[in-house]
Amino acid sequence: MSDSTPADLVLTDGPVHTLSPARARASSLAVRGERIVAVGHDEVRELIGPRTEVVDLRGKLLIPGFQDAHVHPVGGGMEMGQCDLSGATTLTAYREMISAYARSHPDAEWITGGGWAMEAFPGGLPTAAELDALVPDRPVYLVNRDHHGAWVNSRALECAGIDARTPDPADGRIERDADGTPTGMLQEGAANLIGRLLPEPTLEEKVAGLLRAQELLHSLGITAWQDALLGEHANLTDPTDAYLTTAEDGRLTARVVGALWWDRARGTEQIDELVARREAGTRGRLRCTSVKIMQDGVAENGTAALLGPYLDGCGCTSDNSGISFVPPKELRSYVTELDARGFQVHFHALGDRAVREALDAVEAARAANGFTDTRPHLAHLQVVHPDDIGRFARLGASANLQPLWAVHEPEMDELTIPFLGPERSAHQYPFGALLRSGATLAAGSDWPVSSPDPLQGIHVAVNRVLPETPYGSRVFLPEQRIDLGSALAAYTAGSAYVNHLDDVTGTLAPGFYADFAVLDRDPFAGPAEEIGATRVEQTFVGGRRVYAAS
Repeated sequence: MSDSTPADLVLTDGPVHTLSPARARASSLAVRGERIVAVGHDEVRELIGPRTEVVDLRGKLLIPGFQDAHVHPVGGGMEMGQCDLSGATTLTAYREMISAYARSHPDAEWITGGGWAMEAFPGGLPTAAELDALVPDRPVYLVNRDHHGAWVNSRALECAGIDARTPDPADGRIERDADGTPTGMLQEGAANLIGRLLPEPTLEEKVAGLLRAQELLHSLGITAWQDALLGEHANLTDPTDAYLTTAEDGRLTARVVGALWWDRARGTEQIDELVARREAGTRGRLRCTSVKIMQDGVAENGTAALLGPYLDGCGCTSDNSGISFVPPKELRSYVTELDARGFQVHFHALGDRAVREALDAVEAARAANGFTDTRPHLAHLQVVHPDDIGRFARLGASANLQPLWAVHEPEMDELTIPFLGPERSAHQYPFGALLRSGATLAAGSDWPVSSPDPLQGIHVAVNRVLPETPYGSRVFLPEQRIDLGSALAAYTAGSAYVNHLDDVTGTLAPGFYADFAVLDRDPFAGPAEEIGATRVEQTFVGGRRVYAAS
């Protein structure tokens, strides 16, 4: 080796899965300072000195650190300290959890939290009456698992002055009974009618949420992420100050790209503000270089933007095709200007119309500006028309997958497939088609919408069933399965590409940052149905151990 200075850290007796096309597997890796200095076999041991820490992998797999390309850590971390319903799926459990939380927080002005599953309620619609029986004296505001709607009690409706005369906002819907009385479920932008009344969290509470989330994400092998919403939207508080605080004082150990929220009530006049926020928000391990545009809603509540109308409960064509939050013509203009100013655009595009509108906007930007290195990406991609699959590679738009959603479960089978119909249902989460088309795949969790564990997501991407699903269970569109290597690459090298970190992370190579994770086994050596049983034992960022299993 050209430099024989002893390493600070050597991991040996691998395997080491490098994700490098030149050398896919090695057995040893050496670190000096923040960087990898050698990847190879027995020759790497020559860098072991008297002060070198040596980690014997004992056949366990060393991989590049996972990178979550679409996640909401501050909100997720704060919800962990609120009325957290994410661990249950039944109304009986929710009643117990809400009652216990209210009893243990008698001085809380509002009962807030969420994570409830739509499958626990008929039609996915809970009622205020259920909450009134549990908490009659204080307002309750609980977001659902996908964070596109809120379950509220009568006291909360009263606080906001919402009654039968209140019109639906342009970007949402108040669920009502036959005489127009609100029932207690607010969809999309309607949730903000009450969400804007919530007490503003303090900086200390946001920092605590971020650090709680960072600890969790590191324990799952995640070393970098893209926060999909920096700004104020609906009831979501702006996490920017929490990131700046921790980036400046060194407590932010992950590498973070912040996606600045595009205010869809405004136009290009906000771009100069975004440029200023990008400059102010780029410090330490934080870079605010992306802009998030939410183009539609979600399929299970009928707000994902579709090329044709949804079906109704009887299987007949309805008059609803979902919501395009930004008119397509304006979207093309906005994206072209953002691209010209050097911003990456991070789209929420779930329905096939939203996907097409986002790709049309990228195409307009490419035509106007050329193929600049802005690396736009489309997240969620639940329904993609076959005609649009090949456009991702042609336009240089990455496909940002949330694999955990691509399974048969009640929300899919009861609240989505019947309303999409068989043809569109067959176009859902087309991971295999996108991979075969040459698209760049990145991956993320959208946590706290779903589990942030990349290994759970990889299991679903490969198997199209949830971990621990009995063998022989129904597979969700099996032709869209992808191989383990491609799924792992999406969560590492692919997300590093989206995050503009691929020149220093995402693969294990000399000169790259020592960002990596040690798994408790080599999932390539076992059957595909056991991938989800894999756990992370250690996580390193910049050569520093940030997690070790007890």
